[in-house]
Amino acid sequence: MFQCHARIPRDRGVVVKAQGVGERRIAACAPKSFKIITGSICAPLGFKAAAVFCGIKRRKLDLALIASDVRAAVAGLFTTNQVCAAPVRLSAQRVLKRFAQAIVANSGNANACTGPQGIRDAKRMAEAAASALNLKASHVLVCSTGRIGVPMPMENVQRGIRACAPLLARSATNARQAAEAVMTTDTRRKEIAVEFEIGKAMVRIGGICKGAGMIQPWMATMLAFITTDIAIEPNLLKRALRIAVAQSFNRITVDGNMSTNDSVIMLANGLARNSKFEIRDSQFQDALNFVCLELAKMIVRDGEGVSRFVTVNIHGARSAGEAEAAARTIANSALVKTSWCGGDPNWGRILCALGYSKAKVNESCVDVGYAKPGSREILFAFRRGRPTDVDLKTLGKISAAREFDLHVNLHLGPANFTIYASDLTEDYVAFNRRYESDPASTRRLRWKN
Repeated sequence: MFQCHARIPRDRGVVVKAQGVGERRIAACAPKSFKIITGSICAPLGFKAAAVFCGIKRRKLDLALIASDVRAAVAGLFTTNQVCAAPVRLSAQRVLKRFAQAIVANSGNANACTGPQGIRDAKRMAEAAASALNLKASHVLVCSTGRIGVPMPMENVQRGIRACAPLLARSATNARQAAEAVMTTDTRRKEIAVEFEIGKAMVRIGGICKGAGMIQPWMATMLAFITTDIAIEPNLLKRALRIAVAQSFNRITVDGNMSTNDSVIMLANGLARNSKFEIRDSQFQDALNFVCLELAKMIVRDGEGVSRFVTVNIHGARSAGEAEAAARTIANSALVKTSWCGGDPNWGRILCALGYSKAKVNESCVDVGYAKPGSREILFAFRRGRPTDVDLKTLGKISAAREFDLHVNLHLGPANFTIYASDLTEDYVAFNRRYESDPASTRRLRWKN
């Protein structure tokens, strides 16, 4: 990440050019090293998807199947919440193995806090999908999202799985429908795919995800499914996914709440026929990082009631842990988030949050600046312990935009951290105050301009 080395008087709020681009390097260089394509999870060879309405929700698609033509190396990461859903418990055990071949996912019911029956129902979902697809039940992973504490309507689910299996196809339409079927409070589907070469082989990575509320690392209320036709050893796939998730899904927050159902699952079926020996020197890790980060950003932008997307950059902390602590404290401060909602560049609230974070802070060393998204032009409101004479109208134009970057430099060490955050709006409160007691009344409220 970049360090700001401006040599200017402390009491002036001026524009400063940064010396680097930091963690946005991957997204910025992505089009040069690989190509964004259509098809998301169906873009890689040998992957098919389908979705149906089975009656878990009232009208919309609510069940999806994703399957590979051949067995695939598997990797997965799941919520660290001690109260985790039955599908998480089941799938977390199964991804410890080397291979899997299919995923069955539903929305509208989280199958969380449902006791022993929830575990039995998750297993029955896997068994039903395995029977419909002629696979081993142990090669089927299960994910659920929706309301907590409600028994799964298994008759509807099993009927839906049987109806969904014959519809499996490798098409962009089927991929879109699968993305829609796992949506809950999302207002839009979230999908992406890229392709690149490893030696003479063309390799593709595709992904879909859902998530809008209960968004806080580690991984937020989100389901993400990533497919690739790369030929890779399972242990290397697991390592690659850990690296990608660490800088994407684990760096987002909307409301600071950790879910019971977070799941990121990746399947790699090897049909690209690439040389495994060439992976290390290829674009694979960069491409996977890009896919995960773009999906993660889509979640924040579609957060419940969200009107601002803010990239919070901490520079100059003593250690990586302190940089992360400072970033998360700012990004989850209710006072900071509500000031973002109002388009108010209230640096005082940012300094307050810094002060009670677990990071070491010396007020006389701190810089606080604002910039347009991805810009290296930073306008500082506070430098080395004192307010600047920055033009407030100019500063306000940046912070009132739908997206902007916040830069905080502690000037105490070499460590940096970036987190992607949102504001906190009246719409978020209005939506969540009656979600459980009257879900029919909780229509989604979209971004405000």
